[in-house]
Amino acid sequence: MTNATGPADVLGVDNVLFAVGDLERALEFYAVTLGLPLKFQLPSLGIACFRLGGKEPGLLIRQGPAAAQAVANSARLWLEVRDARAAAAELRSRGAEPLAEPFEVATGWTVEFADPWGNVVGFTDYLKDRPKARPPKANPGELG
Repeated sequence: MTNATGPADVLGVDNVLFAVGDLERALEFYAVTLGLPLKFQLPSLGIACFRLGGKEPGLLIRQGPAAAQAVANSARLWLEVRDARAAAAELRSRGAEPLAEPFEVATGWTVEFADPWGNVVGFTDYLKDRPKARPPKANPGELG
C-alpha cells in the first residue's frame, strides 16, 4: 500500500457531526447531562457545536429528521478522560444511564452513553497506558 496524498490525505479531525431530532433536547443532553462546553450555536439553522478538549475539532449537532437507527449499529465518538469509571459515576449522578457497565480496553476503561437519537458518546481513559495519555487539563472541574 502506498502513502497517498491529495484530496483524501487526512490531516486530522475537523468536527464530528451527529443528527438529532430536537435541538433543545440535544443541548440539554450534551451540555447539561454530559457536561460538554458549548462552543457556538446557530438556532436558525438547528446547529450547535461543543468543545472536545482544547483543540479545534468539536462535536457538531444538527437538527434533522430522526432516523430510526439501532444503537448497536450507531457510529461512536470516544472522548479521552482521566478516568472513565469516575466519568460514568458522575454522569449517572446527572441522570444518564450507560449502555453497559464500564468495560476494559487495551489502554484502560471505556463507558458509552447514547443520546435520545441513538448517537453514542464514549468516555475512555489511558489508565493502563499512561505514556499515551494526554496531559490533564488546567480546569480540574471538567469531566473525567
